[in-house]
Amino acid sequence: MAAILSPRVEVRAMARGDLDAITRIETASYPFPWTRGIFQDCLRVGYRCHVLEANSEIAGYGIVSHALDEAHLLNLCIHPEQRRGGLARLLLEHVVREARVGTANRLFLEVRPSNEAAVALYRGSGFRTIGRRPGYYPANEGREDAMVMVLHLDDRRGQ
Repeated sequence: MAAILSPRVEVRAMARGDLDAITRIETASYPFPWTRGIFQDCLRVGYRCHVLEANSEIAGYGIVSHALDEAHLLNLCIHPEQRRGGLARLLLEHVVREARVGTANRLFLEVRPSNEAAVALYRGSGFRTIGRRPGYYPANEGREDAMVMVLHLDDRRGQ
């Protein structure tokens, strides 16, 4: 079921027909992008995959895995030309609402510390840093650590 967030913005389930647009956004956004095959696998295994449409065009996507009482935000991305307009916050709010409706008590994610905009988005949404994963991300010069963040969904601890 799609969630209409404004007359121009809607979040809906990702479909295979969206993969070309999603792959283009991913490639425009990251120096080490996910491949089309990774997105296909996410759909195949049943991860909760969403697209955000703005003015009837795909502007971003989010992918969440769920296992028992935990959810893991694997990817949340808005097209570079659509950033700074609140779309990432709208998509993240949708993902969090959906995780709360399910069986998850916590929503985890990893983020590059160098991605200051993403870190600020997550902190502003109640996520807190609980650790680091050394060398988690590929980087132009070696590897970059990941910050591990969590949002408690059951009792909103740490917010």
